Amino acid sequence: MSDTANPEVKQSFQLKSANISLTALELYYFDEQEFEANLRDKISQAPGFFKDIPLVISLEKYEGLDSEIDFFKIIGTCRRHNIQVIGVRAANENQRRLAKGASLALMPGGSVRERPAAPEPVAETAEPVTETRVAAPEPVATKIVTQTVRSGQQVHAPEGDLIILAPVQAGAEVLAAGNIHVYGALRGRALAGIHGAESARIFCQSLEAELVSVAGQYKIPEDLQNNGWKSAVQIQLKDDVLVVSPLEKG
Repeated sequence: MSDTANPEVKQSFQLKSANISLTALELYYFDEQEFEANLRDKISQAPGFFKDIPLVISLEKYEGLDSEIDFFKIIGTCRRHNIQVIGVRAANENQRRLAKGASLALMPGGSVRERPAAPEPVAETAEPVTETRVAAPEPVATKIVTQTVRSGQQVHAPEGDLIILAPVQAGAEVLAAGNIHVYGALRGRALAGIHGAESARIFCQSLEAELVSVAGQYKIPEDLQNNGWKSAVQIQLKDDVLVVSPLEKG
């Protein structure tokens, strides 16, 4: 520490929680040439979305042999396309060992909820039962933005809904754990349900987006221009398919 350092600083750093939006690549089997061809195809659909993104390889639905997984080739292929592989969701111990060997972080699994165990039978007792009241959880705050979201800006609602009372310009990005409401033209990128909430929706007064996504499923302008383009719509997942439907006028 230098002589001019702040004497109140006790440590060189602090650890804090961070809400970061990550993209998962759900791998079903691995063939190096096919993997790169498929990756090129995806990137060509939305090059701005994939540039320099952090990527997690998800093996929870992997159907191939573990011996066929070559993380070094996967990392190299992704880096050639400016995508950074940072971690792995592994389904078994062998996959975790391979990920560690490639110096990749082991990420927690997806939003799979375990079925609660059946309650144990309670023996009859003469003692009176005391009623316990559980406080209701605090509602998650909705983030409200009143000004135009300009090109290059990112607006993030990591825990709840996002309401924007103005347009979202091309080159801007808005993300939310819940729903996204845009009371204006949506020309940038909108990603709802970023933590996997498949019930999330996107609402906008004029659909002109560079990309829309709900729980990881996305569409680009080529998919949208014949489906609600420049009109008031809502976007939601139905049977793992992103569906655009008109907003009914009252």
